[in-house]
Parts: sequence; C-alpha cells; structure tokens
Amino acid sequence: MKLTVVVQAGGESRRMGSNKALLSFLSQPLIQRVIERVRPIADEILITANHPKDFEFLKLPVYEDVLPGHGALGGLLTALTVSSANVTAVIACDMPFVSPNLLVYQAQLLQRGNWDAVVPKSKGGYEPFHGVYRTESCRQAVREAMERGEKKLIAWFPAVRVHIIEGESLNLFDPEGRIFWNVNTPEEFQAAEQLAHADEE
Repeated sequence: MKLTVVVQAGGESRRMGSNKALLSFLSQPLIQRVIERVRPIADEILITANHPKDFEFLKLPVYEDVLPGHGALGGLLTALTVSSANVTAVIACDMPFVSPNLLVYQAQLLQRGNWDAVVPKSKGGYEPFHGVYRTESCRQAVREAMERGEKKLIAWFPAVRVHIIEGESLNLFDPEGRIFWNVNTPEEFQAAEQLAHADEE
C-alpha cells in the first residue's frame, strides 16, 4: 500500500502572532519536526500552504489551495487532490507529537475494513487532521460538501464509510493524551517544547 502524507500548513496562526509552522521547536522549525516524525512511514510527503515560498527550504512539493477561501475544508480538499496515492494521511503542521504508529494502524484498518476514512476521536472531538483517507471517495465527498456551502470540517462524513478510533483503542497509542495537542499560543508552544525536551533526556 502506498501512503501519501500531506502536512497542512495553511492556518493563519492568529493566536501565535507569527507562522507557527516556522517557529523553532527544539532547534528546528516545528513543521520540520512533524515531517521527520512521519517520514519513515510515507511514500510521499506533500505540504499545503497559503505561502509556498516560506517552505522552499524543506525541498518538498508545496501546494496552494485548489479552491481558495474555504478554510480547513479547502485544505483537506487540496490534500486529497494533490495526493498521488490511493490512501492519504492528512496531518496538521502544529502537532509536535503526531504519531506515525497510529497513522500506520489507521491505514491498516482502512485497508482491512474497506473503510473510506479512519479518524481518531479524542476528548476534544474528531481529529480529522490526524486522519487517513481513501483518496478518491473522500475527495468527491469533500468537494460535494463544499459545493453545498458546508463549512464544518466533518460535514462530509455521512457521505462515506467512516471508522472512528476512540476509547481504549486510542489510549494504546496515546496514553498521555499528547498526540492531538495543537500548539496555538506561545504558552502552549513552550509547554509542548518542554515536554518534548524531557522525552529526549
């Protein structure tokens, strides 16, 4: 099974005050940390971003939204459009503890269970930016949702077969509740960096 991983770097970073994807996290840009974590499991790594030039240093393909102005849903459509694989993992650039092991498990479930999407559900709700998708069927469902004027990131779920990972199944991969931690403020960024530093000691 070929797996494309698409890193979403199109957020506005309003609460951070600067582009969080490029902020230094343990001496490397945060997005680079995320990429290095998933590199071993990916046959292809792509980036979606509003300002592609900012990410040239990564030497990876960077794509602007195919339908600009649609926020996170537009980013997801772009990810599913530019992927060259039948199965696509879509992750956020601001999750320093993104889990390659969980993504592999999601991809295996997708294949074995003939699902269209395998998405974790944490205490904070669905985590579509740590999701694994059957590229073609999900792309069509996302596009149709956007054409209906939907804005919610999960508005298209009823149109496809979605398997949710939650509870004990999820705890096996995330006992400390870190995987889906988005760093949106300087305080969250600093706290995550301290945790990551402690992990390395």
